[in-house]
Amino acid sequence: MGLLLKAGISSDLVRTAVIAFLAISIFVLLINFLPFLKRIYPNYSLQLGGLIGNTSFLGIPIAIALLPNDTINFTIGFDLGTTLFSWIFGPYFLQKDKKNYPLNNIKKLIFSILASPASKGIIGVLITYLFGIEKLLGVILWIPAKLVIYLAIIVVGSRLGIIINNKNKLLELNYFVSYSIFLKLFIFPSFIFLVCKTIDLSKIETLAVVLQAGTPSAISTILLAEAYKKNQETAAEILFITTILSLITIPFITVLINI
Repeated sequence: MGLLLKAGISSDLVRTAVIAFLAISIFVLLINFLPFLKRIYPNYSLQLGGLIGNTSFLGIPIAIALLPNDTINFTIGFDLGTTLFSWIFGPYFLQKDKKNYPLNNIKKLIFSILASPASKGIIGVLITYLFGIEKLLGVILWIPAKLVIYLAIIVVGSRLGIIINNKNKLLELNYFVSYSIFLKLFIFPSFIFLVCKTIDLSKIETLAVVLQAGTPSAISTILLAEAYKKNQETAAEILFITTILSLITIPFITVLINI
């Protein structure tokens, strides 16, 4: 919420949120409707690991460190779109019994959307705009918002440490995990780059959005996999390897776009 107030609800924020949400949706639809892609990404843990990025815990701190403040609305917008997709559809994809999931009930679906962390943040911001206190509250919440982001990096590091200690043969990647990693770090950010060029974003705006698309797999993919007991090791492998490789790919993306 603090980040949203800092950025302000703008057309750029909404546009990049829509881009993120639709881009992930398009990839999921293509993978599940095209047989040859379904063979490469046979389960939803592979798909979510290859599409849902760690935008909140790593993407936004990276953007704050590397990019001008006036690009933060592009960064937060992409994070919102990713978060909404992850927490609305992630549980649905990983449910063993989809008959009872909210997508089959409009009222429950609406409740699920409103319960999303991104939705709560948006609702809170809209309330502050309604009372005309968005600037004051934005200043107040900006410092704790940055503190939470930096602490989140520590949480991610700790979580990776637990994964390394508890999972065996993390580096012995199978065929499917390798393709999911390639999707997350190369194919998806390349697609987002083409979208940015198509809608004529500036170089710095394009960099802000593509950096979010190129973040490593989100820790939420592990949380969802563990909650529904679906492919936990697969999710852990994707998170671990993409996080390590992103130390190379994110600087590479930055240099390549700035050329």
